[in-house]
Amino acid sequence: MNEEADRAGEEPVKWLTAGELESWLSLVRLMMWLPWSIDQQLQRDSKLGMVEYQVLAMLSKSPERTLRMSSLAVLTNASLSRLSHLVKRLEERGLVRREPDPADGRFTHAILTEEGLQTLTEVAPAHVAHVRSLIIDVLSPEQLRRVGRAADRIMSRIDISGVS
Repeated sequence: MNEEADRAGEEPVKWLTAGELESWLSLVRLMMWLPWSIDQQLQRDSKLGMVEYQVLAMLSKSPERTLRMSSLAVLTNASLSRLSHLVKRLEERGLVRREPDPADGRFTHAILTEEGLQTLTEVAPAHVAHVRSLIIDVLSPEQLRRVGRAADRIMSRIDISGVS
């Protein structure tokens, strides 16, 4: 098999060691269960999903609580189609509204409403407490700093240029 890879000009597979596999599987479990746990807390406390909460949070931090839908899609790692459906649900609840971009009508802005900001303000304390209980409080400040730096290094390897 390695001869075939060499003939094709490819590098042979560098298989994971037992320790690397154990760490990788721990990370996979974290990637699967952490979003689920956060989503469950948000659904229980606010009837918002994790991505919906992220949309509200991203809008709240933006100038005039407004972002182009395309920018919001990148920030939330959602396709424009998925984001459009999600924002429609938030609009129906009065939390967000959409308007054409006044500078370029080809784009649409998502805007956090006063009701959306109030909802976010009410939901945030329980959400932060849950995040704190899951991550912040179980790591020392140094471990937390290292996890953040490791996450940043991993993210730097992920090509998000095609996300839209």
